[in-house]
Order: sequence, then structure tokens, then C-alpha cells
Amino acid sequence: MEALIASKAIIVFGVFALLFAVERLYGFARQPQQGADKRNRLLRNIGLWLITVPVSPLIVIPITALASSHALWQRPDWWSGIGGLALDILLLDLWIYWMHRAFHRVPFLWRFHEIHHRDGFLDATSAFRFHFAEVILSACVRAAFIVALAVPLSSVIVFETVAAVIVTLHHSNIRLPRWLERPLSLVIITPSIHWVHHHVIRSDTNSNYGTIFSFWDPLFRTRSATVRTEDLPIGLDDAGDISLGGLIVQPFRGAGRRTGDE
Repeated sequence: MEALIASKAIIVFGVFALLFAVERLYGFARQPQQGADKRNRLLRNIGLWLITVPVSPLIVIPITALASSHALWQRPDWWSGIGGLALDILLLDLWIYWMHRAFHRVPFLWRFHEIHHRDGFLDATSAFRFHFAEVILSACVRAAFIVALAVPLSSVIVFETVAAVIVTLHHSNIRLPRWLERPLSLVIITPSIHWVHHHVIRSDTNSNYGTIFSFWDPLFRTRSATVRTEDLPIGLDDAGDISLGGLIVQPFRGAGRRTGDE
């Protein structure tokens, strides 16, 4: 299991480093923040990520391992091997889709997820810009799903690896070639799909919830028809970005706000 966790770290960091370099050489959109604002945004995103890093080994992995070891039932033999892993990834992604919708709909949850959406631009660093409390809350809620479906810890780690790679891709400031974008977007979330989720228009913020697979949104009628453009305004229409310290304490100040009715 330790080797699987180590492989996850290597793969995710490798993909991040590659996309981080590519978007700086061949970026799709021009970043509106320049000079000190550009530097401060990068530092905020890295700062949030550094705070979240220890949460995984100290809290997320133990919670997940505990849940996996307390399954409510024993899986049938057919739910194993590569086929079982593929089904686990599919079901975990479906769970994350609905959990993502809940983080937008429930005011208490939105106050934490809002930190991710306050980012005024998108690039590979945005994929790791989450409040540590959101990461913990997500792990706790997911634990119930793991217990209910007897999901092995190995399946969860593989899912997290795939999800982290796709999330880094679809936040990145790149444009995939049309010949690749069209078939790929039928199956997985690409930048052209997810950037719309970060559009300042609330109806778009409340759409395109998918993490790995792109077919959940059309299936549940949450896919936006908005097309990603180079000048698509990113962020929230009622809350701009703030200091790193402000981002950390903001969720604990007063009641959360809805992002709009779905």
C-alpha cells in the first residue's frame, strides 16, 4: 500500500510539473493579474496547497483506511480485479459528482468550497487550491460511501490518483488540439468543460460538476452550453480573492452563501 501511495505522489507531481511548464510556454488565456498581483495569486495557491499537504497522511488516509476495513458486507467474487477497480472508479466519481453539487448548494459547505472559486484565474495550481477543512469534510462524507459499498483502500488510492491527474488537466491553462479535444471530452472532463464551471456567471458556476467523467453532467442536466473563450471571466461575481490568511479564516466567519438556485 505504501508503494501505491508513493506512486500516486510521483505521478501527480509529474503531471503537475509538465502542465505547469506547458501552460507557461503555450498558455491558452492571458492572466488578468500581472506583476505583484500575479505573484501573490501564485503564492496564495501554493500556500493553500502546503497547508493541505499534511492533511492527507494525518487525516484523509487514516479515515479512508478505517472506513475500508469496516465494510458492511463482503463483495461477491465478480466485483474484483480490473473490472472491480473500474467499477469502483466509476461509482466513486459519481459520488464525487453529487458531493460537488452539495458543496455548491448547501450554505455551510459552500463557505469552504468558495475558497476554491475565489481564484481569479485558472492554471495547474488551481487544482490544489482547496481549504483544508473541505478536504477533511469530503473525506468524512466519502467514508460513509466506502463503508456502504465495501470499497478497498487500493481502489480509493487509484481513484484519487486518476482524479488528481484529470483535475490538474482540466484546471490548466492549455487548449487541447481539436482532434484530441472532441473524442476526449466525450469521456473525461477537459479544460474547455471545467473552465466554464469557474465562470463568474452563477448559472455556469452551478454547472459542469464532473471530476473525471464528462457524462454525468449531460445525464443529470447540469452541463452548461457556454463555450470557453480566452477572455472568459473567472471567479465569483460577489467575492474576490483575498490574502492567504483571509482565505483560511473566511469559512469560519458567519453563514455561508448560496451560489444560486440550480
